Amino acid sequence: MPKLSAPSVVPSDTHSPSGSKPSGPPGKPGRRSLLGSLGVDLPASLVVFLVALPLSLGIAAASGAPIMAGLIAAAVGGIVAGALGGSVLQVSGPAAGLTVVVAGLVQEFGWQATCAITVAAGVVQLLMGLSRLGRAALAVSPVVVKAMLAGIGITIILQQLHVLLGGKASGSAVENLLALPSAIADMKAGTALLGFAVVVILLAWKYVPAAVRKVPGQLVAVVVVTAVSVSMGDVQRISFSGSIFDAIALPGLPEGNWGSVALAVITVALIASIESLLSAVAVDKMHGGTPTNLNRELVGQGSANVVSGLLGGLPVTGVIVRSATNVEAGAKSRASAILHGVWVLVFSALFAGLIQLIPLSVLAGLLLVIGAKLVKIADIKTSHRTGDLLVYGVTLVCVVVLNLLEGVVIGLAVAALCVLWRVLRAHLDAHAPAAPGMPWRVTIAGSCSFFSLPRLNRVLHSIPEGQDVVVEVNADYLDHAFREALMAWGAQRGNTGAAVTFEEHGTTALTDAADNAPQRQDLKEFPLPPRASWDSALEGTDDDGDAHPPLRSILLGIDKYHRRHADKVRPLVQDLTDGQNPDTLFVACVDSRVNPNLITSSGPGDLLTLRNIGNVVCSDDRDASIDSTLSFAVKALSVDSIVICGHSNCGAMKAVLADAEGAAPSLGAGFDAWLEHARPSYEALQADHPVGLAAAAAGFSRLDQLSMVNVAVQLAKLDEHHATGPALASREVHATGLFYDICTARVVLVTPEGIELLDPSMALR
Repeated sequence: MPKLSAPSVVPSDTHSPSGSKPSGPPGKPGRRSLLGSLGVDLPASLVVFLVALPLSLGIAAASGAPIMAGLIAAAVGGIVAGALGGSVLQVSGPAAGLTVVVAGLVQEFGWQATCAITVAAGVVQLLMGLSRLGRAALAVSPVVVKAMLAGIGITIILQQLHVLLGGKASGSAVENLLALPSAIADMKAGTALLGFAVVVILLAWKYVPAAVRKVPGQLVAVVVVTAVSVSMGDVQRISFSGSIFDAIALPGLPEGNWGSVALAVITVALIASIESLLSAVAVDKMHGGTPTNLNRELVGQGSANVVSGLLGGLPVTGVIVRSATNVEAGAKSRASAILHGVWVLVFSALFAGLIQLIPLSVLAGLLLVIGAKLVKIADIKTSHRTGDLLVYGVTLVCVVVLNLLEGVVIGLAVAALCVLWRVLRAHLDAHAPAAPGMPWRVTIAGSCSFFSLPRLNRVLHSIPEGQDVVVEVNADYLDHAFREALMAWGAQRGNTGAAVTFEEHGTTALTDAADNAPQRQDLKEFPLPPRASWDSALEGTDDDGDAHPPLRSILLGIDKYHRRHADKVRPLVQDLTDGQNPDTLFVACVDSRVNPNLITSSGPGDLLTLRNIGNVVCSDDRDASIDSTLSFAVKALSVDSIVICGHSNCGAMKAVLADAEGAAPSLGAGFDAWLEHARPSYEALQADHPVGLAAAAAGFSRLDQLSMVNVAVQLAKLDEHHATGPALASREVHATGLFYDICTARVVLVTPEGIELLDPSMALR
């Protein structure tokens, strides 16, 4: 902050040279830091492993893939994506979001060709990451992604209900829904009981004691119900031969239909990328560490999919459930995700036999809960609140009824149309007069283009002939065609004798659209032209029937406040209904050009304002009004600070100078007596007060030098006043001096030693 002190100091440039960088390389976690965090990453990795194991098995079963493919993807996702990805704490593996897609690919192309598609999708992700398209992949409407996940959840539920009941799922969600009554009629009671037991355990797990909840509920449900099922004979269980190493198989090329293959590759790549990046962004919000490098994350995810596909695993994405578990378990580095992959690999190699004890209905119960969690009521409420419920509903229905790719494409198209509708649609309304003699009002808001001309014409011609009209334009976009139509109507109506007045409050002006391309600017309000034709409606009369001066400007201002601002102010003042609690007493001059709330960006109730001629503080018992205000502020309201604010070209300071240095016209005995409170400031200026010298060095006029010195003198009076002195001495209250330079609209800080320019860009006089 540039400072000016006596006798002469110019503002110094505090900005560092362009392009300068801190010395030394930026801190990066090295080998020592990784080893140091191993104490927390090791137990965190075990927790994530216990969550990932049953989820990976269930997702593989739901995808129609070999069971071991889920474990291969979990191991590869943890080790490869964990080591190469751009997110430190994200955990990757097979995800429920791709189950429907993978199931369709397995059914259409076979498992080995699906692995080849996974490899190709990984290559696409690698290219996206190397091309730095990480952030571009996030340019998808979040409501479409949420609806897509909800549609996947419903599809999983409809599919796994058949498995839980002991039957076999069909190819599509609609077929599964239609076949559900017969599946219920033919259900196997023992199998269904096992699946529902898993559901009950998972739903009840959040109610168990916190110490018990440290064990993942998914693992408990699978282990307990599997143990119960061992004594049951007629139960379908997971079956495979060999260990995870025996399940490794090279992918095979699809047989023809390359157009469908290319579409499948793009589908898997895009869904895996979007889900991974959205998950990474969500994980960043859960911890305060290094944010995700999205491009590197795509490289890591692509590498993992290439490796997983080559080894015969499912597609890999970042998984929010495992990542959230990783953060909650206290992980500090990527070592946790890598170790979790190692534990999956070790378990699959040494204890594969235990996996074959798990009933399919147990995994179905686990997947039912997973699918239900993808359908979030909070997302539906948010989409309804934000006006995106149509997009959400269309996407969800299309994903369930058609397929995932077509559903997402249709959802994106509907979202784009909704955005186009909101952007191109202007809000046009005509309002009848609020009182007799008042004008009609036309409100125009939003993006005003030629698309809105038919509605504009209809609204404007709904106003009766001969009526005065105020047109309020609050546009963020306004093209030449719209302006031309509006101006033509205004001119035509003016020729009939009616008054048409335009008020502009938006980010683009009618004048901008006259000869230039439409443009958006900073929010601004344009000065209103005089409305002489309204004077008769707004004039009042005194008791004798004689008209007093018109109240047009005040009444019109009140009318505008009620129309534009009252509803916005109401929430701000509702908490102030029963009393005030300002933090600052602001002593300012009565000058109409000084607006304390404006220059301090304060709202209702923030400032207790005391205004008088010359912003003076009288000595003890010299003025009851000022004394009572100071006492009330400090003792009753307990303000934290007191501000004395002077301003440039001050009339009171002009009078003091004229009185001291030449003949001054008298404004009355009261005014002359009041100036006695400011005359000590002139004496201080004459005595080379440091503030005056600093103001002179900055190029301020002698009048403004006196105004700044006056602020410093009044601050000194606060120290001596019986109401404020003790509070200032004990530092319960702080005093600050300000000077408002009207011609630059900037504020200067006044201290006993000099002045400080609060805006470094403020030029010297």
